Amino acid sequence: MRESMDKLAFGFWGCFFGITALMLAGAALAFTRSLRRISLNAALSAMASSFFVVAFLGGLPIDDEAAQARVLAHVAMLVSAFMAYLLFSIVGALRRSRTRRSIQMALALMVVGGVAIGWQLPANQSLALGLGMACLLGTVALGAALRSVYRRERLAWIAVAGVFFMLVAIAGLGWIALARGQVPWQVHAVSALAGTAYVVAMSVALWARYAYLIELHQVMALGPSYDPVTRMRSLTETGQMLGDIFRQDRLPGTGVGVLVVTIGNLYALERLHGMAAVNHALFVCAGRLRRALSAHVEPGRLSADGFLLVLRHCRDSGQLIRLAHRVAARLSKSVALNTSLDASRRESEQTRWQADIGIGVLLVSDPAARASTVLAKAKAMSRTAMTYASRVAWFDQASGEAVELPALEVA
Repeated sequence: MRESMDKLAFGFWGCFFGITALMLAGAALAFTRSLRRISLNAALSAMASSFFVVAFLGGLPIDDEAAQARVLAHVAMLVSAFMAYLLFSIVGALRRSRTRRSIQMALALMVVGGVAIGWQLPANQSLALGLGMACLLGTVALGAALRSVYRRERLAWIAVAGVFFMLVAIAGLGWIALARGQVPWQVHAVSALAGTAYVVAMSVALWARYAYLIELHQVMALGPSYDPVTRMRSLTETGQMLGDIFRQDRLPGTGVGVLVVTIGNLYALERLHGMAAVNHALFVCAGRLRRALSAHVEPGRLSADGFLLVLRHCRDSGQLIRLAHRVAARLSKSVALNTSLDASRRESEQTRWQADIGIGVLLVSDPAARASTVLAKAKAMSRTAMTYASRVAWFDQASGEAVELPALEVA
């Protein structure tokens, strides 16, 4: 029976560590997209949660029980203070610099004071003090989250759920640490599931908050040139960006990679289902397009039915070709479009739609090339590409014509 309980506990905690590994992978992905603040907070949150669990499950290489209890007390204080600070940030309690400094000072004093008092107590009492401090900070964070619910702030309910599950996980792990080897498997199950729910809630809250901040930064930077439908540069701003790139001196041995993506069936969609469906289609296509791009690709909206992608310093045509096929594969997937603006009828009034796309690809190495000429050529090739099976057209310098680029075997 003991062996079966250990296997069940191991399985539940395996689920927790699997979710934290996914959170770390998401943080790495955010880092590659130059979203360093998202990646840092997500990675620290995942690592702190995992370290807390590993420590309280007895994973630290400490044989002496008294020393282990004191270390766990320190872990509980430090990790709970960090988690509380992260939750305060999510619910918007750190917006004012004076409030932020006060909270930082209060948390630091609580940790230092807790550690100092803990060393005056026996080991188990020190651990109990650390757990009590963790629960106190969690309760304070829960109060801040509930206050944000009352003020109807974004992410408030997600924060409340996250703090609640954190408190459940801390209580369960504290029980496991204080009664080592004498805890039923149900406690492991509840603690692991609560910890998993906490990590999921924090992942959702972090991404939603900082995605909002990133979009706000783009709006502030581009102003009226920001397109709210595609969340990209507007047509005017895109043309200005391309002109600036071609007026700049380029690095020796590099060219400018230009891709024009044209969606050919938006007019038919508007005639059948109205402009709301077209806006939904553009919104989805733009979102898929942004997720397919790396950090060094600059996107923008091009006319009412297209997008422009630019690589400033491109040395390899294969890079452009792989990007074009990746974009074609993403945008060609079907989507369920809403055809009604009435929220109560959206699910019942939907239509399946698939973008009819064409992608024109150019690698411009001529330093005298003009942006308007390059753009016109790429747009013409993108419309030609709609007749190709691969939906990608490449300008062949030898023949002076647009040729099809068959789909790669490995996308």
